[in-house]
Amino acid sequence: MRARLRAAVLSVTAAVLALPFVAAPESRASATAPPRTGFERSGGARWTGEAEEQRFLAAVDRASDRVSVTRIGTTGQGRPLRLVTVGTGRTATRLLLVCSQHGDEPAGREACLTTVRDLALAEDAETIRFLSRTTVLVVPTANPDGRAANTRTNADGIDINRDHLALETAEGRALAAVQRDHRPDVVHDLHEYDATPPYYDKALLSLWPRNLNTHARVHDEARTLSEAYVRPAAERAGHSSGVYGIWTDPVTGEPLKQVAGDGQERILRNTAGLKHSVGLLVETRITPLTEEEKRDTAVNNRRRVTTHLTALDSAFAYVTERRGAVEAATTAARLAGPGDRGPVYLGGADNDPAEPADILRDPPCGYRLTPAQYTDVRDELALHGVRARPRGDGSAFVPLGQSRRALVALLLDARAAYHLAEGQPVIAC
Repeated sequence: MRARLRAAVLSVTAAVLALPFVAAPESRASATAPPRTGFERSGGARWTGEAEEQRFLAAVDRASDRVSVTRIGTTGQGRPLRLVTVGTGRTATRLLLVCSQHGDEPAGREACLTTVRDLALAEDAETIRFLSRTTVLVVPTANPDGRAANTRTNADGIDINRDHLALETAEGRALAAVQRDHRPDVVHDLHEYDATPPYYDKALLSLWPRNLNTHARVHDEARTLSEAYVRPAAERAGHSSGVYGIWTDPVTGEPLKQVAGDGQERILRNTAGLKHSVGLLVETRITPLTEEEKRDTAVNNRRRVTTHLTALDSAFAYVTERRGAVEAATTAARLAGPGDRGPVYLGGADNDPAEPADILRDPPCGYRLTPAQYTDVRDELALHGVRARPRGDGSAFVPLGQSRRALVALLLDARAAYHLAEGQPVIAC
């Protein structure tokens, strides 16, 4: 199917871009040329511009009744935040792609834009069946102001990928609303990184939620997505791969030290896990890999995008092959909270045991917020899908006995590293 896709959809750029498994027939290509991104039209010499993205998505929306484009927010500089929904109706499985949270990491955005088009225009039986059972949600540019300025942060200097708990940014709030309203089973977060040869220099790195509060079945599915699908697919395509945040010995492949990738609850892959989605961070290497890539920026850019497309291809395969296991895991996690009486972890990671002081071994049954506190955080609680019980005096009680149980403690316990309010623990309900 990839061969048909390259021939039918990408036309001139077929020789330089490998795309996901979805396909469009040759007859469509000959009858009506499909929309192409600025990146494709330039052969990878430049990234797609803001106006080009708008025209591209509008053209795809017009060309396919499987696609809808909605505005989910507005950035500090007035740019729209868009959600693209691709599917053929209400389906059980939902896959969310979050593209280029960091504005100076544009390859994921290019991969997302072409994936939207290819899913929208495909007419082969395999893709039609996939979309009949899967809704694909895409935020193609999660940081439009940062992309326009080519900066990691948004216009206010905030790293969006450290704002998935506090929700101080319009970008973070929009993504939280999408997660609350659509409850994706899988969240695929596309990034890029600068290599540190020879210890940290793979073409692709990936990482699952390390936060210890992630439900065990969701955690295991996320690791399966990384280690049994994304990384092997990259290797088969000729791209080296590794685990994000871990320096490895270039000879033995043994881990040397951890430089990133901890269990911080404010990072999207971890927040996704806390919200019972199979979260995965995927990073492609910005630094050139070959002498040809050093000489020609377009070659380097195409490799970065192609690597992301390979990862997306494997994510679609994962959803197709493990659909039942994924839905069972996310459903079990969502239902577990109200009856859970186990500990809540305020620190640690799946490869870094929590310190005793970071474990709420006998958590309270909830937290009481004063009227002022509740006024300050009620919107954020609602965006996170956390249920509160308002009182007549303006105060509120937030019970732990709800689906996003651990998130309640991480948001409201004074000992949590990124809490929004210092709620009063209520021991007996």
